[in-house]
Amino acid sequence: MERAWWKEAVVYQIYPRSFMDSNGDGIGDLNGITSRLDYLKELGVDVIWLSPIYQSPNDDNGYDISDYQAIMQEFGTMEDFDRMIEGIHQRGMKLVMDLVVNHTSDEHPWFVESRKDKENPYRDFYIWREGKDGKAPNNWGSYFSGSAWQYDEATDMYYLHLFSKKQPDLNWENSKVRENVFSMMNWWCAEKGIDGFRMDVISLISKRPGLPDGPKTPEALYGYADCANGPRVHEFLKEMNQEVLSKYDLMTVGEAAGVTIEEAKRYAGFNENELNMVFHFEHVGLDGGKHGKWTDKRVPLVEFKKVMSDWQTELDGKAWNSLYLSNHDQPRSLSRFGDDSPQYRVVCAKMLGTCLHMMQGTPYVYQGEELGMTNMPFADISEVKDLDSINAYHELSEAGLISKEDMMCFIRLKGRDNARTPMQWDDSENAGFTTGTPWIGVNPNYKEINAKAALADENSIFHYYRKLIALRKETPIIVYGHYALLEPDHESLYVYTRSLEEQKMLVICNFTKEPVDYVIPEEFSGAKILITNYDRDEAKGTIEVKAYEAIVLMKE
Repeated sequence: MERAWWKEAVVYQIYPRSFMDSNGDGIGDLNGITSRLDYLKELGVDVIWLSPIYQSPNDDNGYDISDYQAIMQEFGTMEDFDRMIEGIHQRGMKLVMDLVVNHTSDEHPWFVESRKDKENPYRDFYIWREGKDGKAPNNWGSYFSGSAWQYDEATDMYYLHLFSKKQPDLNWENSKVRENVFSMMNWWCAEKGIDGFRMDVISLISKRPGLPDGPKTPEALYGYADCANGPRVHEFLKEMNQEVLSKYDLMTVGEAAGVTIEEAKRYAGFNENELNMVFHFEHVGLDGGKHGKWTDKRVPLVEFKKVMSDWQTELDGKAWNSLYLSNHDQPRSLSRFGDDSPQYRVVCAKMLGTCLHMMQGTPYVYQGEELGMTNMPFADISEVKDLDSINAYHELSEAGLISKEDMMCFIRLKGRDNARTPMQWDDSENAGFTTGTPWIGVNPNYKEINAKAALADENSIFHYYRKLIALRKETPIIVYGHYALLEPDHESLYVYTRSLEEQKMLVICNFTKEPVDYVIPEEFSGAKILITNYDRDEAKGTIEVKAYEAIVLMKE
């Protein structure tokens, strides 16, 4: 397999609003990020991915952009950005920017012009349609609840918004839209020196011709069936690659809602000239129910193993995987996939990290994951900031489908704000995140769980993650080895092998707190332990795999 720096890299995602506040206004900012670059260098990550920092009215926390070539005032200035990227590059790290081009803010100058009248030159930058019998043009639903159409009095027409009504969808059928987007991307690469793009909901940019009604299935309610992987999406991405991406040595990853493995081979295929990799959602959709993610269902291990393994084996040699368990849109991985109780939090976080980082693909660490940060004990909806959670709370509880008490329980389990509480730097007030009032509440467990304590403890999750990241840099089999699942039906253990030429690796992870007996395969008898989250000198014959234990064996 052809080597590439982005295959060998480990990415750290920063949610700027919640990472570090430098000026006491309670909101994280670019100078705050710059002040913590040495921490990220010590962790050993290669790439920093920033959630959006562009000028925005913040209806959806920066994913509604009003100026692609300006910095959100709360985050600082373009001079602050230049200083930050210089600091990143000086430390041998790279910067990937979050790119949101399925939609803009309704305050973007293009949309301000577009809604003025039907003849405006920017009218066709967005998707406008006549209503049908006084109703929306079709039955598409917004990902954020309700209709995907907003009536606009000025021209007596509706515009499409797959997300908030303040996030109108761009019309990618219009070549001028594409020209403007590509020009902006070239500016960030050539003028600002960034090293790649993470592309928000990029699988939605091509809509079905004629915008027909979708089937009324749970998936269709949230747009996947109607809008994902549209007929021209690969044509548009090939054009983007030709006009922008191929001109620079970039890392590109597309957030691809509704993507299948077969589609992923097109988005991220080695010979497709589109993107380096995609984020799929199959493994983080396993604990959903009839009301989407709003349930207390746990991720079933057997199904989880099947999904992860299918992506590992089907893409091997054809396309590249991105490996993640958490991000700014997901709850804390430790609370969701593992055990965040004080007794098992540390060992379980190490196990989850091992299971993910030993797979083929580029691993993503979400801020605080390396500390074992946990979900937030939100007591009331008034403490929640996320539009998605707030809308669902009112819609589902007021319709009598879920009680308010149960909705709060589900928000504590699945809400996006769990990942957005401030980074826990130390045990001082507000966890060292800000000297002011934080924009969202700090998790009360910051006294025990924080970076200062983790750095001082050689057995901490942080230092274990350092080892995982260092191993990937010096062990090609971890990056490029072939994957094979063992024990597919075991309900407690996740066991798989990696192989590259003469080398072979065995990964054993116990996803439960109950010890489990396991017979080490004969070919690994006497193999050395590459990494483990317990004090274990050897693993041969029949062993007892302890609570949340992870063992990686290497046979030369």
